[in-house]
Amino acid sequence: MKIKIKALLMMLPMVVCAILSYAQSTAERYPIIPKPQTLIARKGEFAINASTKIVLNNKDEQLKTAVSFLVDLVNASTGFQLSFVENASKNVIVFTLDPGMKNEEEYRIAISKNIIDIRSKTAAGAFRAVQTLRQLLPPQIENKQVVSSVKWTIPCAVIQDAPRFEYRGAHLDVCRHFFPPDFIKRYIDLLALFKYNTFHWHLTEDQGWRIEIKKYPKLTTMGSWRKETAVGKTTTGTPIMDRQYDCKTYEGFYTQEEVKEIVKYAQDRFINIIPEIEMPGHALAALTAYPELGCTQGPYEVATRWGVFNDVFCPRDTTFKFLENVLTEVMDLFPSKYIHIGGDECPKLRWKNCHHCQTLIKEKGLKDEHELQSYFIQRMEKFINSKGRQIIGWDEILEGGLAPNATVMSWRGIEGGIAAAKQHHDVIMTPGGFCYLDHYQAKSENEPLAIGGFTPVEKVYSYEPVPDTLTQQEAKYIKGAQVNLWTEYVATPEHVEYMVFPRSLAMAEVVWTTKANKNYTDFLHRFKKQALRLDELKVNYAKHILSDAK
Repeated sequence: MKIKIKALLMMLPMVVCAILSYAQSTAERYPIIPKPQTLIARKGEFAINASTKIVLNNKDEQLKTAVSFLVDLVNASTGFQLSFVENASKNVIVFTLDPGMKNEEEYRIAISKNIIDIRSKTAAGAFRAVQTLRQLLPPQIENKQVVSSVKWTIPCAVIQDAPRFEYRGAHLDVCRHFFPPDFIKRYIDLLALFKYNTFHWHLTEDQGWRIEIKKYPKLTTMGSWRKETAVGKTTTGTPIMDRQYDCKTYEGFYTQEEVKEIVKYAQDRFINIIPEIEMPGHALAALTAYPELGCTQGPYEVATRWGVFNDVFCPRDTTFKFLENVLTEVMDLFPSKYIHIGGDECPKLRWKNCHHCQTLIKEKGLKDEHELQSYFIQRMEKFINSKGRQIIGWDEILEGGLAPNATVMSWRGIEGGIAAAKQHHDVIMTPGGFCYLDHYQAKSENEPLAIGGFTPVEKVYSYEPVPDTLTQQEAKYIKGAQVNLWTEYVATPEHVEYMVFPRSLAMAEVVWTTKANKNYTDFLHRFKKQALRLDELKVNYAKHILSDAK
């Protein structure tokens, strides 16, 4: 018996090595991010060639949109003109809508040498399946020109998959720095590749108003530009006399036609865009254009440095009418169920010294300025609800009493999310320590300037959106999580990509994959393969973790 035990112990390292080797080879053959719920590997490959056909078993325009994405991708890089046919028994990719599936984005892919059979409940699920096929194809599939030297094969497997969370979001601030429409589309494309379904577009700030509102043209003629921009770290603690500026006018905004085009572009990739119009704070750009909306009534100036400013919207009837008119135009542009109204970082100094605000507090029987902010948010919520929409706000909207139907985005840690869930309000988790991509991601002297903090890929990957202090019933109100990129120190599209990728891939797995299926080492092996895809797409991603993925 002792001899057998000793022999087994001697074999143990070899067994462990074999298991790790198999796991690595599986990750290399099936480098899907986020990791599917179940994947059964099969021998063989499906080869795409000039004879490959597409069959749609349902006459559904959205399904055709989802599948056309695959057709266009393959046609551009392979030169094969995949065509739709009514029936085929081999060398065919078949899409079927299956109403029996439970999850709206669930899909099943059975890949054999002759057929790829894809079933999903909705067209959105079919599109997620397409992204899985895309990731299994050689990375050269991303090339926009014909590549003749590649075998276009997909490894055989059976994949059953569905997201863990219904909300999987990525945010981009275009106010501190503006990014052109073509880059916004590229950003959406990259989110779609890794199965994000929500783009949170932060459109108004102290430093610039970035969306055309036809009823109020001065929002863009005056509010979309600033006379100069602070250089270096100027957020806090820097004496005014020591601040440096670039002395260059900075401007930019999206026309309503550009917004419509981007919204449609996102819809075709099954991504919902949530617009954010900040209130009652972060309002300097709007106040510069329409000073009568502030407590002091100006004059104001679009902010040229970063930080939080005391001048905010004054809760007058004229202000509410202005915001209602703005949001009416915004809602006409964005079909999203949710409209983000900010609600964060609203100093109360002006309200404390404003005769109108203090009179309103007494008239409404409010306790203080925090309850005045709650009154402000609840009044705007009633208007947005009357249009069939719902509000999302940062967790400060909890202060003074939460609006009845509000969804809370918890960013100052997880406490706001816990409090909202215990009140049975929907929650999107986005705590700064795990989800803020404006933090440094490597301890290197070569890292570009960031706002601070240290959030490497592994820390993002380690995040668990459901706090263990919630009951099973309360946990149902955690609808998902989101990564955020604020752009005080991010001035170019290339820098955006550097900050977002690959950390957004880690979050993609957090919000899609079950806890039991997550494994950071396995993620690294899969990312090493997907990095080749990012190379083909010419994404300026941070390469720190490639050395860890050996």
